[in-house]
Amino acid sequence: MNRFFTIVSHAFLIVLVSEMVFAVFLLIGDFYRVVMSITTNFQPLGYQIADRNYYWVDFAFIMFCLTVILFAFGITRGKYAYRVINHTLYFDDLPKSFDGFTLTQISDIHAGSFTKPKLVQKGIDLINAQKSDLFVFTGDLVNNMASEIVPYIDHFSQIKAPFGQFSVLGNHDYGDYIKWPSETDKVKNLDQLKAYHKELGFKLLLDEHVVLEKNGEKIILAGIENWGVGFGERGDLNKALQNTSINDFKILLSHDPSHWDAQVKNNPSKIQLSLAGHTHGMQFGIEAFGIKWSPVKYRYKHWAGIKSENNRYLNVNRGFGFLGFSGRIGIWPEITVIELKRKDSL
Repeated sequence: MNRFFTIVSHAFLIVLVSEMVFAVFLLIGDFYRVVMSITTNFQPLGYQIADRNYYWVDFAFIMFCLTVILFAFGITRGKYAYRVINHTLYFDDLPKSFDGFTLTQISDIHAGSFTKPKLVQKGIDLINAQKSDLFVFTGDLVNNMASEIVPYIDHFSQIKAPFGQFSVLGNHDYGDYIKWPSETDKVKNLDQLKAYHKELGFKLLLDEHVVLEKNGEKIILAGIENWGVGFGERGDLNKALQNTSINDFKILLSHDPSHWDAQVKNNPSKIQLSLAGHTHGMQFGIEAFGIKWSPVKYRYKHWAGIKSENNRYLNVNRGFGFLGFSGRIGIWPEITVIELKRKDSL
């Protein structure tokens, strides 16, 4: 039943959007003819729809077909079209031993949406190919139920990094979006999900931090439970930073980027780099020819990539998986690789 509903709903979406594109280009053609009629007496203002310039009709139909093709690609291949995005970030206060340190970040796996294990494996292989010093996952392992990750434990447990693999929870991991037989069942599901993080080889950070050491120097890696405006404010940043120094170099894993604006970017204890996900870039948008747009921008100030403010950085990963719409168009699944550098190494 779920598969049938997915097929029908996606077919309806494709036809609806394609028809809208077709109509928009017809309207553009109509507007063009009206303007021409006013400026050159090209056509009386009272022309009939049947008198439309067929070049515009043909062009509108071509755009209709391209929209159908684009959606078909996004649904069949785009959602597994993993991209590696590299960033090099410079800091005044990065410990010298960590100059050149690399980390790989993914977010929003949403294992319950996957249907192609072989294509997921290609993403895993691409992660390991980066050979980063550290691996981090910033939440939403599943859509709702812990059992969704079980078929993919053997895949994601392949991810290894010299300084370890660390994770946090996202809003979907708490099981808030389905009805449970009892609150006890919901709690058991979350406990099982936490156990699966361990089985994957991920150290789950629950309002806590770890110290990463190299040549006698250290950086702090902290992680909090989900904190997001409108999506549950569970995380306790102060608890996660307990027993750290204001001057320590800190990296924070926090699923929702709204947390950065609310508590992180102006926090008295400087957090040099925050890593988030959550938005998926809405799995639809344009990032080409200098254009960066997605409908999700009307909900989140910063929805993808690097943001810098107050000498602090935020990276929002576009997500590894997908949810709701079973595809991606223009906003491809992302594997982020960040290299930390000292400014004096420039």
